[in-house]
Amino acid sequence: MEAPLTASPSSIDTAPILHGGGVTEAARAYGGAPEEWLDLSTGINPNPVSIPEIPLAAWHRLPDRHLTDAARLTAQAYYGAPHCLPLPAPGTQSVIQHMPKLADPARRVAVLSPTYGEYARVLAAAGLAVDRIATLEDVTAEHGLVVIVNPNNPTGRIHDRAALLDAARALHARGARLHVDEAFADGGAAESLAGDAGLTPGLTVFRSFGKFFGLAGLRLGFVLGSEADLARFADWLGPWPVSGPALVIAERLMRSDLSPLREKIAARSRALQGVLEGAGLTLAGGASLFTLVAHPHAARLHDHLCRHHILVRKFDYEPSWLRFGLAPDEAADRRLSQALQGFAA
Repeated sequence: MEAPLTASPSSIDTAPILHGGGVTEAARAYGGAPEEWLDLSTGINPNPVSIPEIPLAAWHRLPDRHLTDAARLTAQAYYGAPHCLPLPAPGTQSVIQHMPKLADPARRVAVLSPTYGEYARVLAAAGLAVDRIATLEDVTAEHGLVVIVNPNNPTGRIHDRAALLDAARALHARGARLHVDEAFADGGAAESLAGDAGLTPGLTVFRSFGKFFGLAGLRLGFVLGSEADLARFADWLGPWPVSGPALVIAERLMRSDLSPLREKIAARSRALQGVLEGAGLTLAGGASLFTLVAHPHAARLHDHLCRHHILVRKFDYEPSWLRFGLAPDEAADRRLSQALQGFAA
């Protein structure tokens, strides 16, 4: 399942991507109120953490420097990044939009694929020549920027840290860069390059806050890299890109005891896999917050689940895949199980 097609820039669709989370549109097509649906189409913790108390001043004033500094210092410890102060951003998608500015327009870009589609779309839309490649061995001297999602979305593939560092050094030696998106690394991936950001030249790392904490609506992520790279991103984002309340929430949650949260996510992941395997489905990959299923009749299964007001993620580039996010509780597990048992392939 890890063998994507390479693609010329002309073959990359730059139209907006249909992501998970479109419950409103699904409800319009299949009926029911959006709040009645079981949304398993996103890779987000279905049990959001409690919001800590937020001082009124964080709402009243523009986010002052001390809030940003506190969040950055806490993120440095949380991500294990002693060589840089992670830069807050209004969601990692916001900084993906600026990725073309990191690339050399005279050189090609390589995106390890299949993966999160916004990288290839945004880079190609900026006029860059983008190649979807299958492995690091497919990187050539023509590539000035290499993009890897680790753990990968949607396959869950984890790339070895040592191999990524070797690649970063080799790329830097020929004037190229490595970018690693670790949006799903908070689940405990041991191969994070956060500790190397700011130390390894030409390396940038993105981390997502909302997925693990179940607060995607907060729109918060962090950029890790050299001081010069972070200064560039800060300039591109402009003043006050992240709200004061978001900075306060991040600072307080990242220094809290997260072991119960990790245990709950692990339990929910095991429960999801049990439901899927109990229905006879083939697990093709996954990470802590989602499981990928391969099915010869995936389109029919997706439609069947929608008729039961359960939304999962389908993929236009691989029609046999469906991605299932975590269900919030045992009642939702039973609802999913019953719907799957009623599907006749």
